[in-house]
Amino acid sequence: MAQGGDSKAAPVGWLLKTEPDCYSYANLERDGKTVWDGVTNHLALQNIRKVKKGDKLLIYHTGNEKVIAGLAEAASEPYPDPNGGNPKLMVFDVKPKKAARHQATLSEIKQISDMAGSALVRLPRLSVVPLDGKEWSRLTELAGI
Repeated sequence: MAQGGDSKAAPVGWLLKTEPDCYSYANLERDGKTVWDGVTNHLALQNIRKVKKGDKLLIYHTGNEKVIAGLAEAASEPYPDPNGGNPKLMVFDVKPKKAARHQATLSEIKQISDMAGSALVRLPRLSVVPLDGKEWSRLTELAGI
C-alpha cells in the first residue's frame, strides 16, 4: 500500500486546511455547520469529490498556527458550488464533532516517521488531504481526539 493516501483504497478520513483568521474550528463550533468552499486546486477538488457523507475530518489551521484544531464530520455528499460560477467547483457541508485536546503542530507531526510520506507533509499547499488508517490513528492520538 502506498503511503500518504496515495493508494487506490478509500481514505479513512480527511484533513481540511483553513486559515484560522478566515474560518477557524471555533467558528465551526459556533455555527454548528458550514459549507466547505473556496477550493480551486485541481487535486484538492478531486479529493472533495471522494468525500462521503459521514466521513471523518480533521480541521487543520494553516498560516502562523499550523495545528490540528479539531474533529469534524462531512454532513453531506459533495455538490457543485452554488456560488462558484463554475460547475467544476465542488463543496460539501461540514459539522463539528470535538475540539482537539492538544493542538498538534506541524513540527510535531513531522517528527512521526509514519507521516513522512503523507500528503500533509509532502504537499503542504494541498487543502484537502486524504489520510490512511495509520496516518489517521497517529494524528488523532497526537491531537487527543
